Formats: sequence, structure tokens, C-alpha cells
Amino acid sequence: MELFKKQGESINSLAVVRADDISKVKTALCDLVRYAHLTFADTARRLEPSFADNILIHVMKSPLRTCCEAASIVPLTDEASAAIGRLRKIHPPAHVIIVSPRHEIFYELVNYVDILPEVDLTLEPKAYSEPAQQTVDARD
Repeated sequence: MELFKKQGESINSLAVVRADDISKVKTALCDLVRYAHLTFADTARRLEPSFADNILIHVMKSPLRTCCEAASIVPLTDEASAAIGRLRKIHPPAHVIIVSPRHEIFYELVNYVDILPEVDLTLEPKAYSEPAQQTVDARD
């Protein structure tokens, strides 16, 4: 069922990713593609943490345990049921909420996604350069 067309792809669901920091959000987004084999209909977008918390409250219809510090949203070509099934098989380092067309907020979010800034999915080089530098120092 194709609901919306965007850049030649159809948007059938949305993934909202919430975490303690942006590096966990980026890792979770990469895990969605690499391990859950989900297909992004567009680039991931940065989302205000408080807005992501409100989406969770709206979708789950229950109060929050903790608030997030970083969040993003990405449109998916996958049907919501397939995305949820694949997501259950992996363990991303962030909380991922799949929003389907059955949720009232879905259509508002699809229209809102375009105005959000894109998330750069490259991880900070600092995280990888320190162990390599220690290895070089150990050889000397």
C-alpha cells in the first residue's frame, strides 16, 4: 500500500529514534539498515528530543519513564508490521518507535519531516582515532 511518494520512494511508516546522545542515535539508524534491513525512503532528520518524547506518549498512550537527550526521525518504505518484526530481532542502542498510518500523528509527521535538518550519519573520528593512536604509541 503506497501512501505517500517522496523522491521516487513510498513512505509506509516512520521510525523515531530516541537516545541519551547523538552517537547512539546515529548507531541505531545505521543498525536499522545494516541489521534490520529496513529501507529509508529519505534521509534521517534531526528531531527535537521533547518532540520525540511527545510522539512516544502519543503512540504508546502511556507516560514516559525517562526523557531523551537526542532524537531523529526517518521515513521508511517498509510496512509498519514488517519494520516492527525486523526491529524486534536486533538490539539497537536507542529506543526506536515505528509510527504507522494507523496513528493519528503519522500524517502530521510526514508533512513535518521535510523541514527538519538532516542527520549526518558519519560517526565522529575521535571515537576511532584514540585506539589507533594508542596502538601506534605501544609499538614505539
